Amino acid sequence: MANVVVIGAQWGDEGKGKITDLLSKSANVVVRYQGGVNAGHTVVVGDQTFKLHLIPSGILYPETQCIIGSGTVIDPKVLIEELDQLETLKVSTDNLLISETAHVTMPYHLLIDQAAEQSRGDHKIGTTKRGIGPTYADKSERSGIRINDLMHLEDLREQLSWTIDQKNVILDKLYNIPPLDADKVFEEYSAYAERLRPHVVDSSLTLYTALQQRKNVLFEGAQGTLLDLDHGTYPYVTSSNPVAGGACIGAGIGPTMIDRVIGVAKAYTTRVGEGPFPTELHEEMGEILGSRGAEFGTTTGRQRRCGWFDAVIGRYAVRINGLDCLAITKLDVLDEMDEIQVCVAYELDGSTCNDLPTSASLFARCKPIYKTMPGWKQSTEDCRSLDDLPKEALDYLKFLAELMDVPIAIVSLGASRDQTIIVEDPIHGPKRALLHADGTPAQVV
Repeated sequence: MANVVVIGAQWGDEGKGKITDLLSKSANVVVRYQGGVNAGHTVVVGDQTFKLHLIPSGILYPETQCIIGSGTVIDPKVLIEELDQLETLKVSTDNLLISETAHVTMPYHLLIDQAAEQSRGDHKIGTTKRGIGPTYADKSERSGIRINDLMHLEDLREQLSWTIDQKNVILDKLYNIPPLDADKVFEEYSAYAERLRPHVVDSSLTLYTALQQRKNVLFEGAQGTLLDLDHGTYPYVTSSNPVAGGACIGAGIGPTMIDRVIGVAKAYTTRVGEGPFPTELHEEMGEILGSRGAEFGTTTGRQRRCGWFDAVIGRYAVRINGLDCLAITKLDVLDEMDEIQVCVAYELDGSTCNDLPTSASLFARCKPIYKTMPGWKQSTEDCRSLDDLPKEALDYLKFLAELMDVPIAIVSLGASRDQTIIVEDPIHGPKRALLHADGTPAQVV
């Protein structure tokens, strides 16, 4: 039994939704600990596809309790749409709980986010324009509205009366946007409050009680390590902390309650939005990866930039998150490749660079140093054990494990639940009894 954090080890979109869904069958509680509707998880079960933005993937298991933690920012309109979608698909949402201290995305957050990004011109950072950054900014400025404000309507009315006056000045003077009507906003959000009220709890207390009862808890992050506000490729980052350390703050528990951290990485690399991307492929090969991998954002529909696997950012993710195992996704996308490149280091101003630069300008000058691996030229979609994999595919996985010095626990070979090789269940299995770099199980420690 273990309490496990699942994080993205790249720039997000690594397939965390599927991995979280797989692990949720062994978890009693699944907690989403940061981010907002700028994130998206796609889970395929049989002939049904579920696109989730705020609600944890564990909602597809009727006995699993799902918590949207205090570190998230919630657009109640989108959350209610998501609830409606699940209920239409006959998925119960009775076990969904919402932290009363999570912050609320308001209409002015959306307007400011959209206008600010547009005003940046050539200096856009790639925001999803969903109001996430401005919501977190208000949280930091201690002027935000929280879920528990929605639950007390007189407090909400009072706060809106002066908050919207302030925001209208910004909308008018800075962006030439018509002012918002505080009464209309209050009326709209009052209706949202009544719909969400049955789900609202003190999530930290609920979670602590579950941990005291020795229940298995899965902590689900949004986005990825390289989009972390503090440790990502700033300024092309999100406004919260997707890294493993963010789970404690965003869920409201102490670090001693975390047992394991599993990092999810594609067998290649993708990125949405702006910013440096050393292994990006601009021509035919990038288009092939994008087409075979269906690389379009769940939230925005934007086409993802595609490139070869980057072990430099992989090693960085291991260090920043304390990863003790990996899930490699979309291995099947490489099935038709004659050769596969892996970035093992960078060339930076004539010198070899083995570690990720913290400066955006330095990172932008990094050029990949590749090792070429042979392709396997056959389908892996029906493989269900390591023994089923072609030798070249297994060698590729071994090489990634060696480069990152972390064993592999899970290999995903398609979008469906059953298209997966589970070397070891990170929740129930012994720690590090997984696929090591030489292809043999690592020693239990």
